[in-house]
Amino acid sequence: MDKLPWIILSAGDNVAVATAAIAPGSTVAGIETREKIDPGHKVAISDIPLGAAVVKYGQAIGRTTAEVKAGDHVHSHNLHFENDRLAATANSAPEMATSEDRARTFMGYRRADGRAATRNYIGIIASVNCSTTVCRAIADEANRTILPHYEGIDGFVPIVHDQGCGMSSTGDGMNVLHRTLAGYTRHVNFGGVLMIGLGCEVNQLTLYGQSGAGASKRHFNIQDAGGSRRAVERAMGMLREIAADVGKEKRVPMSIGEIIIGLQCGGSDGFSGITANPALGIAADLLAAAGGTAILSETSEIYGAEHLLRSRAVSDEVANKLDEKIAWWEDYVALHGASLDNNPSPGNKRGGLTTILEKSLGAVAKGGRSPLTAVYGYAERVTAPGLVFMDTPGYDPVSATGQVAGGANMIAFTTGRGSCFGCRPAPSLKLSSNSALYASMEEDMDIDCGTIATGDATISGKGREIFELIVDTASGKKTKSELFGYGDNEFVPWHLGATL
Repeated sequence: MDKLPWIILSAGDNVAVATAAIAPGSTVAGIETREKIDPGHKVAISDIPLGAAVVKYGQAIGRTTAEVKAGDHVHSHNLHFENDRLAATANSAPEMATSEDRARTFMGYRRADGRAATRNYIGIIASVNCSTTVCRAIADEANRTILPHYEGIDGFVPIVHDQGCGMSSTGDGMNVLHRTLAGYTRHVNFGGVLMIGLGCEVNQLTLYGQSGAGASKRHFNIQDAGGSRRAVERAMGMLREIAADVGKEKRVPMSIGEIIIGLQCGGSDGFSGITANPALGIAADLLAAAGGTAILSETSEIYGAEHLLRSRAVSDEVANKLDEKIAWWEDYVALHGASLDNNPSPGNKRGGLTTILEKSLGAVAKGGRSPLTAVYGYAERVTAPGLVFMDTPGYDPVSATGQVAGGANMIAFTTGRGSCFGCRPAPSLKLSSNSALYASMEEDMDIDCGTIATGDATISGKGREIFELIVDTASGKKTKSELFGYGDNEFVPWHLGATL
C-alpha cells in the first residue's frame, strides 16, 4: 500500500501536515487540494470561517485572517497569532521502561565528589571579555604541547564571553553571569579548571574562590602575571600540574540514572513536532524512568503549550513556579515593545511553522510525557531527577549554556532547517527532523528522524534509537559536532541588565 504524503496529528484537527510535496488537485483526507502544499506545511481539511481557531495537535495554533476553504494552504498569509488555549486533555503515560532499561549503565568518569562525568576536559575560563584572547592562547598552547602526553584528557577548552565589565556589580545581569560561570567552573565534565581574569574588571576572580578546591582548580589575573605572554607561560606551568592529576582518570561503569541531558531544538520546521521532538521525548521518558534527568527549557518556545506542561506538574508549587516564569516573559517582551509571537524565525516559517503557539506545541514534545518534577531559574544547579524545566530564552546557544551551567553532562538538539551546534564540555547530539536535511548535512547530523514521517520508523522505535545513542555517547562515542570541533564559540551567557 502506498504511503500517504500527509498526516493528521490529532482527532479534532482541522488541518493536515504534508509529509511530502502535494500537488494541486490531490486528495487529502477526502478533500481536494486547491494549491501546492510544501513538505511540513498545512492544508485545511475542512472549511474554517474567518476568525475561527486553526487546530493542530488537538490545540489552537492561531485564528484565520480570511475564510479558509477545505484544500487551501494554511500559513502566515491567512493565519495569525491569537492567545488562545484549548483545554489540556488527560495526560497519557510515559514510554514504558523495562527493568533492563532501568538497569543500564554507561562508562563514565567518577569524580571525587561522587558525580558522574561523560567527558574529561580541562577548562580555561575567562572572567571577563578582556581575558578572552589570553584564554584562547592558553588553550591553543596546551592542546599543542600538553595534550599529546595525556590520552585520557579530551582537550583544553576555552570558555570565553563578552561580559564581565561595563556592568553593575549587583542586579540580574551580574547574578546571572556569576551563576553561569560558577556552574562551568564546577561542571562535572571539567576534571580541572583554570580561570583567567584581567585584574580590574567588575567580575573579580575573588567571587569564585578556588572554584571548588584541589590542585585541579586554579586562577590568576593577567595584570598580576606581568602581561599576556607571561600569563600564557604561567598558565602552562599550572596546567601541567592539573593535567598530571586529571590524566589519571579512567572510565568506569555507572548508572544511566546519573546522566543529565539538556533538551534543545533549533532551526525547527513543520516536521520537528511530528518526528524528532516526540522521538526525543521517548528517550527522555526512558532516561527519567531510570532515575536520570532531562532538562526542558526555552520558555519563549513553550509559550502556548505551557498549560499542557503545567498539567503534568507533581505539585502546585511546581506548577505555580512555571506560571511565574511565563508571566515574567510576558512582561519582559512587552517592556521591549515585542511579542512572544515574534519568536518563529523566517527559517521556521519557510519550514511550515506559523505562530509561536504552533512552534511551542511541537517544541514541548521534547519533554516526553513524564511528570514535571521541578522548575529552575537560568543556570541554577539542577538536583531533581526526572523531567525538569529551566527558564531560558529560546536562542539556542544561550539556552544550552544555561543547561550546561546547571549541570547537564549531555545535550540533545533537534533541528529541521540544519542548525550546527556544539556545547563543550557537554557532548551535543544532533537529530534531524526530516530525511532531506539528513541527506544534505549528514556530516552534522547524528540521527535521521525523518524516517518517522515516511512511515519507515515509529516514534517509539526512533526514541529507543536515540536512547541507545545517548548511552553510547555518554560512554565516550564522539558526536558529529565533536568530530568537527564545535563547542568553543557556543558559550553565550544570557545578557541581562544595562551595559554601562
